[in-house]
Amino acid sequence: MQGRWPRLVEVTLPDFGEPTTEPALTVAIYEARLERVRTLMAKRGLDALVVYGDREHSANIAYVSGHDPRFEEALLVIAQNGTPHLLLGNEGWGYAALAKGSFERVLYQPLSLMGQPRDQLRPFAELLREAGLNESMAIGTAGWKGFDIGHGRTDPDWFEVPAFLVDALKGIAGERGTVVNAIDLLMNPDDGLRAINEADQLAMFEYAATIASNSVRRVLFGAKPGMSEYQAVQLMKLNGLPWSVHLMLSGGNRARYGLPSPSMRKLKRGEPFTVAFGIAGALNCRAGFLVEDQSELPDQIRDYVEKLVSPYFRAVVAWYETVGLNVTGGEVFEAVHQYVGDRFFGVGLNPGHLIHLDEWVHSPIFKDSMIRLKAGMALQLDIIPATGTSYFTSNVEDGIALADKRLRDELASRYPEAWSRIERRRNFMQEALGIRLKSEVLPFSNIPAYLPPFILSPRRVMSMA
Repeated sequence: MQGRWPRLVEVTLPDFGEPTTEPALTVAIYEARLERVRTLMAKRGLDALVVYGDREHSANIAYVSGHDPRFEEALLVIAQNGTPHLLLGNEGWGYAALAKGSFERVLYQPLSLMGQPRDQLRPFAELLREAGLNESMAIGTAGWKGFDIGHGRTDPDWFEVPAFLVDALKGIAGERGTVVNAIDLLMNPDDGLRAINEADQLAMFEYAATIASNSVRRVLFGAKPGMSEYQAVQLMKLNGLPWSVHLMLSGGNRARYGLPSPSMRKLKRGEPFTVAFGIAGALNCRAGFLVEDQSELPDQIRDYVEKLVSPYFRAVVAWYETVGLNVTGGEVFEAVHQYVGDRFFGVGLNPGHLIHLDEWVHSPIFKDSMIRLKAGMALQLDIIPATGTSYFTSNVEDGIALADKRLRDELASRYPEAWSRIERRRNFMQEALGIRLKSEVLPFSNIPAYLPPFILSPRRVMSMA
């Protein structure tokens, strides 16, 4: 651990602003995605792909169709030819009219909530055949995850979609056909379709990250002892965008677990504190102690900054300065773990992953990974110490995108407001925090790498400058 080392300094965090326009995906983008799906299907020897979605697992079906299930499940059946069929319940059937993808809506009432009408029920197998499925076909399914067998590959015989769907597909394919889990078409961290994003999708993610990070920023600068956790959340000024995860905010012993939602409990001076907020395309998290400086910490952890926060932030800097085009995930892993590889830090999860409409798609960043980072990837810095000690943790989770010159030029010309924020964030990270970013690294957060270990002193942050 030689060379540059962080210190705690007073920093003015600029107001990078809120978006005044909201990016959106066009019909043409969904049509192009459908063609890419079919191209990959042919490459993998699949005659059809059935994409499953529900309220908690909507990213894959939304990526291809634009429809995000709300109350019910939905099925998108894509054959090599013809218009895909989107099977929907009673409420989803109407809502799907707003989606921009290319599909034919089909009512299948068993997807509806229990107790709702089933008066237009038709046999499931009949609807699947009308969608283009036939005997002897090779049929793939895509739900929301696969069983990982290493280096981004998944077990094709392990299914996470409902049994009724797998049984029906196997019944149609018959003995001469096959049914496999083909989730890697969409989620493989190397060549899955959702690993690489169009400029418009990245613009939407930047929009989401700006909103989410500004919400977390308001908490960092406004949380005070005596507030209830609910009152601290009200500082966020939430605007109604769909969440990708449960909102997390807690103090005291519950904060040590990271995931709890807020409660009526009052925040207390001196206790651990954590906050995380994620909306589709972005997540931001911070953690520290609800104090002004180390003198308010218990005697045994007054070296909190020196023992935990400084090496942690050095790992964060290593992450930012290592990620780039053609860099392997293994290189990023090693850059981080040279600073937080000791068992004390308890970093057990991947130090970064792909982010999309869902908070965690997959990760190219793991030990010995040979997967190379590519233009169009949206990545979240996600280094989480779990010390299991009174030192608690430190956390700074933010998102970036990687973009080659062509993609950067497209973003700058078509989304100048977002590009202005990106450039100002890069300048801030370089000048105020001393983080040297490669030209292809585009920070999306309005609190980029901004880490105040003492929440009641939000302008005192870690810096390499």
